Amino acid sequence: MSESTSNIVYLFIAGVTFAIAVWKSLALLRDPTPTLALTAAMFVTCVPIYVLAAPVGYRALGDALDQPSFATLPVYVGILACFAYLHVITLLWDQQLRERPTALRRSVTAWSLAYSASMVLMVAFFLSADLSGPADPLRFNTRFADDPLVLTFLAVFLVTLTSGTLNTFRRSRRLNPEDPQVQHSLRVFMVAMLFVFGYAVCQVPAITVAALGNHSLDALGLYGAVPGVSGCLIMCYGLSGSAVEAWLRERRDIRALQPLWDLVVGGVDEDLAFSARSARSSRLRLNVTFNLHRRVIEILDGIRALRPWVAPDSAETVYAVHARQQSESSNQSQSLPEPELEAAATATALCDAVERLQAARRAWAVQGRTGRPQSPDAVGSLPGENTPAGDERDRLLRVARALSQPLVRAALQELRDDRAAVAVPQQR
Repeated sequence: MSESTSNIVYLFIAGVTFAIAVWKSLALLRDPTPTLALTAAMFVTCVPIYVLAAPVGYRALGDALDQPSFATLPVYVGILACFAYLHVITLLWDQQLRERPTALRRSVTAWSLAYSASMVLMVAFFLSADLSGPADPLRFNTRFADDPLVLTFLAVFLVTLTSGTLNTFRRSRRLNPEDPQVQHSLRVFMVAMLFVFGYAVCQVPAITVAALGNHSLDALGLYGAVPGVSGCLIMCYGLSGSAVEAWLRERRDIRALQPLWDLVVGGVDEDLAFSARSARSSRLRLNVTFNLHRRVIEILDGIRALRPWVAPDSAETVYAVHARQQSESSNQSQSLPEPELEAAATATALCDAVERLQAARRAWAVQGRTGRPQSPDAVGSLPGENTPAGDERDRLLRVARALSQPLVRAALQELRDDRAAVAVPQQR
C-alpha cells in the first residue's frame, strides 16, 4: 500500500472504531458489565492506534517529539493491548471457566501478566535502540531489522501477538455459548484471528531476511498489513455487527408497532404515553431498546384501558368470517396459522372497542356530561391476554400487522352491520 492509500484506510478504521467506541461507552453506562467494559476499552484504544498508524499521524508525532519513528512504539503496544482485551473477553465467555471462579481468575491474571510483561519488554528494547534517520511508517519492520534491539522488540511483539491470536482462535472454537449473538461473535473472531495470524506469517520471513541484510521480501512485509487491517475490520463486525442488526431490528419494530400505538394510545388517551414525545415516534433516538420497551408498555396500558369496551362477539366474529371464507374458497392454503388468526381476532376486538369508546364519548358530550362515559356491563374475551411477558413484543407485532388485513376489515364491517340491523327495530 502507498502512504496515501494507507492514510485513507487507517483513518477510515479510526473513524469506524471511534463511532463504535462511543456507542459501546453509552451502552456501558446503561449496562455496566465486564465484557462490555473491555469491549469499550478496546475500541477506545483502537482509535489512537490507527490515527498514529496512518503515515500522516505517524510523521506528525515523530516531528512533535523529534523522534521520527517513535510512533511505532505506541502503535505496537496498543495493538497488543487490544488483543489482550479481546483475549480476556473470550475467557469471560467460557462457561466452564465461569463455573470455576478460581480458574477464571488464574487464567485472566496469567494472560494479563503475559501481555503486560511483553509490553514492558517492548518499551525497554525500543527506547534502547538507535532509531536515527528519517521515518518510514510502512517499512519500519524491515528497515531497522538489522538492529538487534529492534529485532528483539519485533520478536516479542510477534510472538505475543501470534500466541494470543492462536489461543483466542482455539478457545473460540471450543466454546458453545447459548446466546446466539455470542455464538456469531465467536465465529467472526475465529476468522479475524486467522487474518491477524496471516499478518505475522507475512512479517516473520520479511523481517528475518531483512535482518540478514537481504531486502528482497520487504514487499511481503509491506503487504502483510492487508490481512492485519482485514482482521481488525472483521473483529469490529464481530463485536458490533450483531448489535447493529439487533438495533436496526428494534427500530423496525418500533415503526411496525406505530399503527397499534396510534389505535390504543393515541386513539384512547395520550396520557397513557410515557411523555408527550411518545406521540412522535418517527424521531427515533439512539437508545431504541428503551424506546421499544416503553412502546410495548404503553400499548399494553392502552389495551388495559380498552378492556372494558371489548364486545362479547368481536373476537368470535373473526373466527366465523375466516371459517366462512375458507368454506367458500377452494384454495385451502389461504388459511391463516393460529397465531396470525389470534392476532387478527385481537386486532378486530381492539378496533371495535375503540369505535365503541369513541361513540360513547360523542354521545356523552352531546348530553353535556363531563368525565368519562360508563363502559358496558357485558365484556368479551380478548385473545392473547395470558401471553408471557417475554413473548408480548412478538404478539403485539403480529397484532399491529393484522390491523391492515382484509379479514379484520371484513369482521369489523360485519360487526357494524349486525349492530345496525339490531338498532333499526329498536328505533322503530
